[in-house]
Amino acid sequence: MTSLARTETRGHDTADLSPSVAARHACRNGMAHHTAGVANGFVQGNLAVLPEKFAGAFHRFCQLNPKPCPIIGMSDVGDPRIPALGIDLDIRTDLPRYRVWRDGEIVEEPTDIMAHWRDDLVAFVLGCSFSFEEALLEEGLPIRHIERDVRVPMFRTNIACSPAGPFAGPMVVTMRPFKPADAIRAVQITSRFPSVHGAPVHIGLPGSIGIADLAKPDYGDPVPVEADEIPVFWACGVTPQSVIQAAKVPFAITHAPGLMLVTDLRNKALAVL
Repeated sequence: MTSLARTETRGHDTADLSPSVAARHACRNGMAHHTAGVANGFVQGNLAVLPEKFAGAFHRFCQLNPKPCPIIGMSDVGDPRIPALGIDLDIRTDLPRYRVWRDGEIVEEPTDIMAHWRDDLVAFVLGCSFSFEEALLEEGLPIRHIERDVRVPMFRTNIACSPAGPFAGPMVVTMRPFKPADAIRAVQITSRFPSVHGAPVHIGLPGSIGIADLAKPDYGDPVPVEADEIPVFWACGVTPQSVIQAAKVPFAITHAPGLMLVTDLRNKALAVL
């Protein structure tokens, strides 16, 4: 962590902070763990940071693909802060781990991006399915990756996103196994949260969306699907990473999958019903 990040955190007693602010301060102090179940009740976000030259096309890509890429916050050019998501929030330091991309390849996975920040960068924060998990848990639906304290499994699919400029590629999905009755209830619950991916895009038959083996996710960690369960798939905010890779953008920064930005927005405020 940079000295700036430590200075901003030094002197605060995290016990006096809200869970969301405490989570961000923990990241500034070096916490590099997945954020599933962290700061329950608060919205988490996926991150994509791009040069201004590509920001317009990426914004259009998100508009055309709202299921995997629902924008919940966007910075001004060169500004690492998004006050609407948190007054003290700093994109450069407040995620557990980042990915730095050059020409479509990951070249570094730092715990802050102070050394990589530039005056021409625009940060996009996209809704995350961790937000609707709170509602699922409140209804008593088990979430396997939280139970096992691992990252949610994520898979590239054969579902093509609508292209915009250089951005095109396959949708990424998250998977959670449920018994059939619970899967129906999960559809009903998550349909209330369109700004954090909403209802599933597919249920059962992973092969029909291009997933060959549920035990081998492209991102995150595998979780078992029991004999009396079916896999349920939601659009995922890691989708931009697959299109950044495909577009071979000269420079970009994203979050490391499963290690998200915790905002001050409340999950319940995103429900539409």
